[in-house]
Amino acid sequence: MSERNSQPSSPDKEPASEDQAARSALGNTERAEPANTPGEPEPHPTLGRLFLENLWAANTFTVTLLSLVLAMLVGAVLMIISDPDVLATYSYITARPSDAINASWTLVSEAYANLFKGSIFDPAATNADAALSPISETLTYTAPLVFTGLSVALAFRGGLFNIGAQGQATMGVILAALAGFLLPLPPGLHLLVAVLAGALGGAIWGFIPGILKARTGAHEVINTIMLNYIAVYFLTWLIVQNGVQDPNRTDAISRAVDSSAQLPRIFGEPLRAHTGIVLAVLATWAVAWLLNRSTLGFELRAVGANPDAARTAGMSVTRTYVLIMVFAGALAGLGGSQMVLGTTAAALTPLVVAQIGFDGILVALLGRVKPWGVALAALLFGALQAGGNRMQSYSGISLELVTVLQALIVIFIAAPALVKAIFQLRAARAARLQTSLAKGW
Repeated sequence: MSERNSQPSSPDKEPASEDQAARSALGNTERAEPANTPGEPEPHPTLGRLFLENLWAANTFTVTLLSLVLAMLVGAVLMIISDPDVLATYSYITARPSDAINASWTLVSEAYANLFKGSIFDPAATNADAALSPISETLTYTAPLVFTGLSVALAFRGGLFNIGAQGQATMGVILAALAGFLLPLPPGLHLLVAVLAGALGGAIWGFIPGILKARTGAHEVINTIMLNYIAVYFLTWLIVQNGVQDPNRTDAISRAVDSSAQLPRIFGEPLRAHTGIVLAVLATWAVAWLLNRSTLGFELRAVGANPDAARTAGMSVTRTYVLIMVFAGALAGLGGSQMVLGTTAAALTPLVVAQIGFDGILVALLGRVKPWGVALAALLFGALQAGGNRMQSYSGISLELVTVLQALIVIFIAAPALVKAIFQLRAARAARLQTSLAKGW
């Protein structure tokens, strides 16, 4: 036996402090602080210190917030280098540095101020419509993104990567529009049928890759990408058909949806915010309940975590895959229906769906595929889109920069280690907090 192992421990050695023991139990990787000397009372952390320590901890909220800050900083740099007038002031920065600093600050501050005024509130508003217009635009852009984001998130929780939200939204907008101007129904019922038709269109387009995945093992990413193209070309063909195309137009645009099938405005005309945002909140609650409270949600998460183990436990992986894609497609279809039932034009065009399906992937990732996180991420993206329109009009900043900001946010969210390294985040001192709470401070 070695001398170290045979040597008894010294009775005079001070045992590890409570704080160190708790840190070791919780897996804290920080270096343990030295134990207190005999007779010295244990430090008594204040509530403010505990709050600051845990606020600056490397948790999800902090990383997300700092990702937004980093994206805005990088966006500011891009604004400066893309403006030739501001960039010219840097050619003589050593002679007069104030010119470059003032010009940069003016450009960036005005751009972000207009981003805020266009998405949240304009202090210079002179009437109620002008004051509510920014938040109205934000909610208008947010509503469809909530649905497509939930579509991607739900599939992801079930172990599937739904790239087909764009195609599912396209089929949803097609059936919703057809029901909106082809079916002569009374108000109320007409709107309900049009919304359900949109959900049905997306569900059908989600069923196809779902059954192929379940029955043949065909990869859902390939299938959904191909179905996106089919849906887009089908929309382009359908618009110019007799009975669908607007008879008073020669370009590719359909007849307008009847007013009885349009979503009511929340703030009234001329503001665009509609009750689709209410449906989006209800859908978020429904998906959260489905995932966390229902038996089907438990099976969905079990299959997503380990399909082989779920099959061994008696769960039908085939049925679950099909249901996942049907529900995901229905959600995306509802998002697509917002683009024709809740807009002023209320007609089909080749670009009626815009990019809400692909943006839904970013929204789902930013929301960490959790229903309420997806809703908040959609609200952020809606605000960026609404504020970006004003930023382009008033500050001359390209609208594409808003897309760059969205991409940067997702990049930093997807790379939490990078954010932690830049800001030198550390793990929360959970043991100290737990000990202090137990002692009642």
